[in-house]
Amino acid sequence: MALSTTGAISASAATPTARTVDYVALGDSYASGPGIPAQVDTACARSDRNYPSLLAAATHARLTDVSCAGATTTALAGPQGAQQPQLDALGPDTDVVTLTIGGNDIGFSGDLATCAGLAAKDPTGNPCQTFFTSDGTDRLEQRVDDTAPKIAAALDAVRQRAPRAKVLVVGYPDLFPDDGVGCTSSVLPLAAGDFGYLRDTEQKLNAMLAGQASAHGARYVDTYTPTVGHDMCRPAGERWIEPLVTVAPAAPAHPNAQGQQAMAAAVEHVLRCGAHRR
Repeated sequence: MALSTTGAISASAATPTARTVDYVALGDSYASGPGIPAQVDTACARSDRNYPSLLAAATHARLTDVSCAGATTTALAGPQGAQQPQLDALGPDTDVVTLTIGGNDIGFSGDLATCAGLAAKDPTGNPCQTFFTSDGTDRLEQRVDDTAPKIAAALDAVRQRAPRAKVLVVGYPDLFPDDGVGCTSSVLPLAAGDFGYLRDTEQKLNAMLAGQASAHGARYVDTYTPTVGHDMCRPAGERWIEPLVTVAPAAPAHPNAQGQQAMAAAVEHVLRCGAHRR
């Protein structure tokens, strides 16, 4: 299928009025695909089999991929080390933008490490939840709330630089068992009672992203629902998210090649179904 600049997805890549679509991918490591062969940008841990690359190939779009591992919303308008601001990749001719961001703003990787470290002290309890709510406030939920205006500002900036683009906010896939029942510590070293808490935190992050997308003229892509049943606790071959000790080539707690394929399919579905909308 090919995207056309008329706003539809045409069954033919060559039509009299169609031209190549300019697609810009923004975001963090869940977009860049760290560890998945082949890595084409080691500084940003970017794969040529990440979801932006798969989406561009499926839709015959011209891809500019500036997604970068470790990116926060700050890296959109400002530099990330030696990397230029991601928003610099946008322009008035940009047709499609995908944005996967927010996980690093809430400190997901550090929080997961903290929870894993606490698990040994109370493996059947919920020491992670107890730690992050010890002062009567859920500090992870507060971080999600604090990130919301940053997402809002990012979407407004995207719209300013690419005023006619279709903008899609791509959420995070299912990392933990959706039923809240965990797995053994040899697979994922978390306390039994913390799986549900971390699942809920991820769902709050995705809900915030969906709300900000709706409020700022973008569309939200749900990658959580189509990846339920393929979380870190599943055995190799079934999981699309690698656990902390990886088997498939991917970064810990990140989508493997199958996970990136599932994310690409979710984005393409929203583009196809919403082709007549902006």
